[in-house]
Amino acid sequence: MARLAAYDGIADWYETEFLGEQGDSDPIGVRRLLAGLLGPGTGRCLEIGCGTGTHAGQIRELGWIPFGVDLSAGMLRHARGRLPIARADARRIPVRDDAVPAAVAVMVHTDMPDYPDVVREAARILRPGGVLVHIGVHPAFCGGFADRADSAAVVIRPGYLDTYWTHESWTDQGVRDKVGAMHRPLPELLHAFLDAGLVLERFAEGGAPCPTTFAVRARKPA
Repeated sequence: MARLAAYDGIADWYETEFLGEQGDSDPIGVRRLLAGLLGPGTGRCLEIGCGTGTHAGQIRELGWIPFGVDLSAGMLRHARGRLPIARADARRIPVRDDAVPAAVAVMVHTDMPDYPDVVREAARILRPGGVLVHIGVHPAFCGGFADRADSAAVVIRPGYLDTYWTHESWTDQGVRDKVGAMHRPLPELLHAFLDAGLVLERFAEGGAPCPTTFAVRARKPA
């Protein structure tokens, strides 16, 4: 998967500069979305594509016990000490069937060309009644087709309806131009959850005035 070599090469920049510039702010609403869709709970919560482990603290504050998997050794080097980790392909998570009550995938689906397979794998490890929270860049307003140079008005060009891998980005200050990203239109993304046998429960968006993030809470039938 794409995160292996690409994210190894930018792991230090990602931790110290990209995330460091954000500080405690929540510019695109990720913390708000995670709190609202995951919510308080108990038991283990798996973060799929945990990266440097920056969300572990909030997951722990919500009462969960976080642990994470990621394919990038460089990113996991920064995650050590923040949560228990395993280096693993998200399509083959080293967790038994029906084992965890919750899983989250935060800002990673564009890094995973086979994201529908990842969602199916998440459904496998969830307990009946367990929840999967997906938070990612907004498929309709972020991508190689979307010019966000003007924060007040996103310009949408041809390309939204296609499924493709791209390095095209309106800015050189983000991740997409460095490691690439997979775009799927919104219906295709939502069908990944339905095809995995999950029940869609809630949706939310983050970022203003034009949405930057799109989030889903889905549940494994009891």
